[in-house]
Amino acid sequence: MNTWKPNLDAITLGMYEKALSDELTWPQRLSAAREANFDFVEISIDDSDERIKRLDWNATQRSILRQASQDSGVPIQSMSLSAHRRFPLGGQDSKVRQEGLDIFKKAIQFAVDVGIRYILLAGIDVYYEESTEQTREDFLKGLELGFEWASQAGVVLALENWDIRLDSLTKVMNYVNYFNSPWFQAYVDIGNLAYAGYDVLTELDAARGHIAAVHVKDTLRGQLRYVSLGEGIVPFSKAFSRLAAIGFQGPIALELWTADLPNSLEIVTAGNAWIRARMAEGWRAYYEDLKE
Repeated sequence: MNTWKPNLDAITLGMYEKALSDELTWPQRLSAAREANFDFVEISIDDSDERIKRLDWNATQRSILRQASQDSGVPIQSMSLSAHRRFPLGGQDSKVRQEGLDIFKKAIQFAVDVGIRYILLAGIDVYYEESTEQTREDFLKGLELGFEWASQAGVVLALENWDIRLDSLTKVMNYVNYFNSPWFQAYVDIGNLAYAGYDVLTELDAARGHIAAVHVKDTLRGQLRYVSLGEGIVPFSKAFSRLAAIGFQGPIALELWTADLPNSLEIVTAGNAWIRARMAEGWRAYYEDLKE
């Protein structure tokens, strides 16, 4: 039997929430995402009090968010759960670990209530503390609980390769293989891979068949954010060609931090077109290789 040949036309491109101004209402943000030609938005639950408090929204507030998504035609498809930077699952303080678990459980219920399909998990046992055998053990225990909650709810957890700790897909796959379940997969960040000095194509091969979604941004060695697309070291076209070659068929999200710029909508609109062009180049190269 032949293997699946991925269809670029069926791959959606999303926008990270932090690409547009924090001053926008959700209806405005979703409308702007549609104007910029994005297919979905990824909501952020980072380690700020403001965004963590979203997990305590009542039923009416959650309903309003769902309605805004329906009215705009732009789903809030994914959640970037980076609050565990501040409240790590492997933290040395038991109260901090419990807060991290509480956030984890609330995030899964929030996802169910607003229609989010998958949650990006931070690839860190701890961020501001020293990583030890104990922090790694507690991190795994936290993932185990979250995995049970998420699988019960039908929400996919996707562990992202970060800039420290689990900074490669090879490391992420140790956890994916541990759970060995469709409800626990990898969330690829090709910019993070390049930043950390890994061979992006080799790392993509390591996660073959287990990539729930892909983050795209440009980076430089020593600069993780605020690198304009095309001005860094990320081999976008080659990465997309390799994704096609390993049969990737899933969502891709453009990760930009342009919320404070007055022309952020113009930037993300141009970024959308630029990334789609690189995706097309990558897929075209893949199909040309098949002909040889």
